[in-house]
Amino acid sequence: MRTEPTPDPAVVDLLRAATKVTVMTGAGMSAESGVPTFRDAQTGLWEEFDAASLATPEAWEDDPEMVWPWYLWRARMVRGVEPNAGHLALAELARHKDVRLVTQNVDDLHERAGSDVLAHLHGSLLAFRCTDCGAPAPEPELPEEPTSRAMPPVCAECGGYVRPGVVWFGESLALEPFEAAERAHEDADIVLVIGTSGVVFPAAALPITSRGLGIPVVEINPDETELSDLVQHAWRTTAAAGLPLLVEAATRPV
Repeated sequence: MRTEPTPDPAVVDLLRAATKVTVMTGAGMSAESGVPTFRDAQTGLWEEFDAASLATPEAWEDDPEMVWPWYLWRARMVRGVEPNAGHLALAELARHKDVRLVTQNVDDLHERAGSDVLAHLHGSLLAFRCTDCGAPAPEPELPEEPTSRAMPPVCAECGGYVRPGVVWFGESLALEPFEAAERAHEDADIVLVIGTSGVVFPAAALPITSRGLGIPVVEINPDETELSDLVQHAWRTTAAAGLPLLVEAATRPV
């Protein structure tokens, strides 16, 4: 484990020598931009609710007028923040390496930083679609102030309610993104695991698969996680602090 403010030279060498770099990011990546992690305490209108209780198909079916404004509030929060230095560093890394970016986050901060995302494992908050027919829907107007109840818009194709494009608890991950993520973790020269707790499966199994195949796995996280004992290198720093240093060191001319 390394806690110094500079990257481990062994990790720098691994990244410099790599051609195919798979990156998996989690909530800690976006938290540095000001997006609360999913399990952070709710505030204001939502402080009495457990976030997980609002993120289920059952909650949507029982009371869509309560669930919908919570997602509008989350979308407004994402729209109000900017990519951090870690996001920008990954976009810079992709100018030098074949970066396959897999994220558990439902925001669009990677894209806004200039990265192409191979797989949004848990969907996208801002990719709205019909609950019934799955047709894509335009982004709704996001209110300046949160409201406690609001009726979801209806689908132009079938009249069903429009929902956020996230994967709710109890729903299966979309097969195509997950299979793409699996391939990226099985065919990499190095895997960077950034800002993820390692407790949400099946996403957490991906770097474990890489390690089992002998692929170097590097964890970048200020805290120990469920993956820490399994990775080859762990750097106790944040994405915004550590990634710019690592990318600059691994891509500068020798």
